[in-house]
Amino acid sequence: MPVKIRLQRHGKKGKPFYWIVAADSRAKRDGKFLEKLGTYNPNTNPATINVNVDSSVQWLSNGAQPTDTARAILSYKGVLMKHHLLGGVRKGAFTEEQAEEKFQAWVAEKEKSVAAKVDGLDKAQADAKAKALEAEKEFSEKRAAAALPEVEEAAEEVVEESAPVVEEVAAEATEVAEEVKEEVAEAVEEVKEEAPAKVEAKAEEAAPEASSEEE
Repeated sequence: MPVKIRLQRHGKKGKPFYWIVAADSRAKRDGKFLEKLGTYNPNTNPATINVNVDSSVQWLSNGAQPTDTARAILSYKGVLMKHHLLGGVRKGAFTEEQAEEKFQAWVAEKEKSVAAKVDGLDKAQADAKAKALEAEKEFSEKRAAAALPEVEEAAEEVVEESAPVVEEVAAEATEVAEEVKEEVAEAVEEVKEEAPAKVEAKAEEAAPEASSEEE
């Protein structure tokens, strides 16, 4: 029975998620499979891949043929490397211990490379975010600067529109002040005119009283 290692699609529309499976090459792509070997999630950056290395190597050793995409994933996770090393063990090129040591060294180097890539992506995202914030700030400043003339023009219009009202109020205040001034002046004149008569009346009232005292 010819076996293929391929991807089986799962996940939602627009966000695919794949199982890596060993299946009969005659079976439908998303149909029955012989063994689930791992998962592949392309929705993350970098993509998230989990693979059972030993089971995958066993299927390759039994003649299973990976599709192009599955081969790339298996190569990325070191499955093809380990399969190659075990081939060397079978040929007597080195022992299983030596093969495992070489494989672990390869894994360590790969993990280091992936970690560096992740750090680079994080830094790139941070730089992009900082640039976006700076661009937004610059845009806001330009928009504020562009709006300033309009604000000044509106303020001038308000001043111009309120000027007649201010002048009218000032004129009314001046007119009222003049009226009050005139009324005060008239009151003073009346007091001045009435004062001598009142003084004489007081004097006349006081005269009889003085005569009585003299008698």
